[in-house]
Amino acid sequence: MSAVDSTLQTLHQCHRALLRATDENELLRSICWILVEVGGFRMVWVGYRQNDAQKSIRPVAHAGFENGYLAAVSATWANDERGQGPSGMALRTGKPAWAKIIREEESFAPWREHAIAHGYASSLALPLSSDANTFGVLSLYSAETGQFNENTFERYVEFADNLAFGISTIRTREDRKKADQALQKAFEEIKALKDKLFEENLALREEVDQVSMFEEIIGTSPALQQVLSRVAKVAPSDSTVLITGETGTGKELVARAIHKRSQRAGHAFVSVNCAAIPPSLIASELFGHEKGAFTGALQRRIGRFELAEGGTLFLDEIGELPAETQVALLRVLQEREFERVGSSQLIPSNVRVIAATNRNLGAAVAAGTFRSDLFYRLNVFPLDVPPLRQRSEDIPLLVSYFIDRYAEKVAKKISGIEKRSLDLLSNYSWPGNIRELQNVIERSVILSESAVFSVDESWFAAQPDPSDGPRTSLNRRILDQEREMIEAALAEANGRVSGSSGAAAKLGVPASTLESKIKTLGIKKAKFKTA
Repeated sequence: MSAVDSTLQTLHQCHRALLRATDENELLRSICWILVEVGGFRMVWVGYRQNDAQKSIRPVAHAGFENGYLAAVSATWANDERGQGPSGMALRTGKPAWAKIIREEESFAPWREHAIAHGYASSLALPLSSDANTFGVLSLYSAETGQFNENTFERYVEFADNLAFGISTIRTREDRKKADQALQKAFEEIKALKDKLFEENLALREEVDQVSMFEEIIGTSPALQQVLSRVAKVAPSDSTVLITGETGTGKELVARAIHKRSQRAGHAFVSVNCAAIPPSLIASELFGHEKGAFTGALQRRIGRFELAEGGTLFLDEIGELPAETQVALLRVLQEREFERVGSSQLIPSNVRVIAATNRNLGAAVAAGTFRSDLFYRLNVFPLDVPPLRQRSEDIPLLVSYFIDRYAEKVAKKISGIEKRSLDLLSNYSWPGNIRELQNVIERSVILSESAVFSVDESWFAAQPDPSDGPRTSLNRRILDQEREMIEAALAEANGRVSGSSGAAAKLGVPASTLESKIKTLGIKKAKFKTA
């Protein structure tokens, strides 16, 4: 086989390897191996240009009888004596360098003895260039002086150009792949941030859109001032607060007041109505869930505890929590960490918890529907919000406030309040408390046709009497039992309601709640006081 035919066969296999290549290092190893095993070269290596102080050439692949030669000669492309060899010349000038007879080649002087000792008789160094930038060199070493001629020389120069193009193509493909991966990662991070922002905005919208009981705490009654005094004392601390009171008394507003006056005021206030969430979803709502944690969990969701990180989490209607969620909440309060649903990874929690309920949690504990250990964890600082009937002196202020608020909303001008209507509002018992008062004022403002505010008396007449209906006897029996229990406690406490030895403590209820019951039942405390 002629030298040209042998060269064509060798380069044909090299081109096949080039077409199949997807990895740069694998390609270079394959090319070196083919040139040695098929082309018959003594040694072949590929080096890349380095821009260090020595202007070294870093070997990246080789095949054949190398036996430490590359380390011994320390190839360089510097323009000095050591850089005059074919590899240095080709890399420095961007042109092929051919040492036909190494033994006679002056440029090989610095390492001629090494080359001869390794059996190298001739050498051809081919630059690897892309866009006029020479980045590497393909160096071929032959044990014969006649392996290269004018015909084969051109073939190898052409192949070196194709090899450089193939390397550039692979690099471009790899760069594009890395860019795509970086872009995909960026998209995932953006999506994660977007999801978190969506959750935070959702929580914010729920807070903003929800019709609050009132925007400010309105009133000057002693009962309200006592609550505000306790709020001012507990707010700067990080203690857990349990707010009790009837529906519509403004428990969430009190919770917000505590948050605003706390060291966490600069962070989120997140509100959760435990009664409004299905029991099967409450754990996911509070602690979040991982993708696939349950049917319908199509992506990871951040829970309210994470949204409230550094801030305050308000758990309204805490008495409605299912038993299994009570256990998880107790763990957060004790250990300050939780797990998302479907995950075993512990997430630290720095959240102040404020809970509220209109139920008697002490009775729920006795009945076994609420955990006693959770109750004691929540009841660090109890706050009882009085019903509106116990602060009737605040009703005129509240009426005026709500009239201004809703008149502005519907673009009406109301300059006065009918005395009969104000008396009617002040004397009504308001079982729905401030929320009911708010609704009555809003309805009246909408229907108002004059500048003087008035209410329809029939709305109050239509209120059902608790003594009406088939449950009259049952209600009366319950009231009689309550009366007996309260009177027994008062007799034991010598007529005292508050204090550690008072009737409220003996019954396990807030003093303000007991005072309300005593007033409602018409019990005279004085008759239980002993001289």
